Amino acid sequence: MNKKHLGDNYAPTHTSTPFKQHLSGVMELNKIYCGDAVEVLRSLPAESVNCIVTSPPYYALRDYGVHGQIGLERSPEEYVDKMVEVFTECCRVLRSDGTLWLNIGDSYAGSNKGKGKKIHTGVQPDASNIGDIITTFNIKGYKNKDIIGIPWLLAFALRDSGWYLRQDIIWHKPNPMPESVEDRCTKAHEYIFLLSKSPRYYFDYQVIMEDAKYDGRKKMVREGSKRLSLGEKACLGVQTICKGGERWKVTDGKYMRRKRDVWTVPTRPLKEAHFAAYPPDLIKPCILAGCPIGGVVLDPFMGAGTTALVAQELGRHYIGIELNSEYVGIAERRLG
Repeated sequence: MNKKHLGDNYAPTHTSTPFKQHLSGVMELNKIYCGDAVEVLRSLPAESVNCIVTSPPYYALRDYGVHGQIGLERSPEEYVDKMVEVFTECCRVLRSDGTLWLNIGDSYAGSNKGKGKKIHTGVQPDASNIGDIITTFNIKGYKNKDIIGIPWLLAFALRDSGWYLRQDIIWHKPNPMPESVEDRCTKAHEYIFLLSKSPRYYFDYQVIMEDAKYDGRKKMVREGSKRLSLGEKACLGVQTICKGGERWKVTDGKYMRRKRDVWTVPTRPLKEAHFAAYPPDLIKPCILAGCPIGGVVLDPFMGAGTTALVAQELGRHYIGIELNSEYVGIAERRLG
């Protein structure tokens, strides 16, 4: 990483702060604000964070037991509209060269079978609905048992709102949650969407390069097609490589390649929380590539504090927002 990206004398601390309206225009680093995401975001100064890494509540999967929570909207469209409202404020707070890394999973339109069971922390679905809180069957525009397509509905809506939709990264789970379904495969992936505020943005690809298997070829760079010498028109309609590309590079005696867009990362149980938090190894590349050392990472849905933990470990500052005070307490204990 270029030396200009390095921070000086970084010594992070962390505290949580209940959101108060008089904080408008002030941003304290390494804090978790307990409050509504949109309200807290509106209090933060424009272009004040380098990178956003987050996983919002998924649609119609869990009742977190807090007034104003996201995820229990009556339709996928209402859910997406609420998400766009949140990420519009995120866009304002993000620097012009910043990125958003958004982890999101999908939901199914229900079959009207099974009922949610009450647990001490809310409602956990037995099947594809959530008991008396919300049901995902008979949603207008969706047949029962349809996969709704929440990730792409949200990605396209964010693109329409002004974000640049740069990439869909597949989080492959080698240890997915078992499913009892017999008419489809067990789901073993989720999406991480990379979005940017501008067409050109901070992205340190070198720091997340991965091990490459050297196949014996001496040339480090793949050659372009000979048709390139005939001009661009020669490439139109022809399945060929018009430009060369880097196969690998040697770093510290090891062959490395640019990181691919399928990330195999096992899920990890979190004993402090009753809900699934994404594993630290999943978001390390996001923070490494998207935020310089000493920069600021924002998570508007902080949950159990994984984003803060990883940011702190990697020498970045963090700002967290979380509606549920119970989860703020979990995050505080994890941050130590």
